[in-house]
Amino acid sequence: MIRRKLIAGNWKMNKTAADGVALIKDITAEIGRLGSVDIVVCPPFTALESAAKALEGQSVKLGAQNMHPEKSGAYTGEVSAEMLRSLFVSHVILGHSERRTYFAETDAFINKKVVASLANQLKPILCVGETLAEREAGQTLAVVQKQTEGGLAGVTAEQITNVVIAYEPVWAIGTGKVATTAQAQEVHAFIRDLLTKLYGAPLAQKIRILYGGSMKPSNAPELLAEKDIDGGLIGGASLEARSFIDLVKAADAAK
Repeated sequence: MIRRKLIAGNWKMNKTAADGVALIKDITAEIGRLGSVDIVVCPPFTALESAAKALEGQSVKLGAQNMHPEKSGAYTGEVSAEMLRSLFVSHVILGHSERRTYFAETDAFINKKVVASLANQLKPILCVGETLAEREAGQTLAVVQKQTEGGLAGVTAEQITNVVIAYEPVWAIGTGKVATTAQAQEVHAFIRDLLTKLYGAPLAQKIRILYGGSMKPSNAPELLAEKDIDGGLIGGASLEARSFIDLVKAADAAK
């Protein structure tokens, strides 16, 4: 099974609308029509509309960094799937470790978002991963299993190929530390095996699993060469056009 590589840029709380447009123009000028790699950029909510206009006619897709599971209502500061779809958003990051840590999001709440996103034709990028303390305690696989199974509860076989999983060792996010290639592949392979148990081998082989722990141009080729690493969820390196372009090119070379 040949899975298309996917490189997704998570801008986090960075870039004004104008900054975002400038970055998108720099990226698309070089790789806007590259057909061999799927590319997603995920600006903050305030930049989504201008980003959508800047991406018109390009192959780069638009993603959001979060959403609320309810359709509408008294949820001050939140954004619904329908609102994202109205801006031509195709992907949404859910369960990021920063949401779990800073905003106390649980597997059950994240699961509601996953189910709601799929019901609204959004492709969730479900993030899973262990903290340093959990890794040192030998709990990595148990934590990843709990978060993956919890996040996918109620997701049907018909829906699962629209889900992207992102493995993010929390201790390697924004720290400059990176899991070794062997460590990353071990967890990716574990997730693939888990998906096989949940959905069967044919579907599990179609699901893309991204690495999300400080991937950058210097380490991307080695990581992307592993059989179960299908791309990257990129943080800091997605904020500068040159590094993001180089990551996309690394994915293209690894296809």
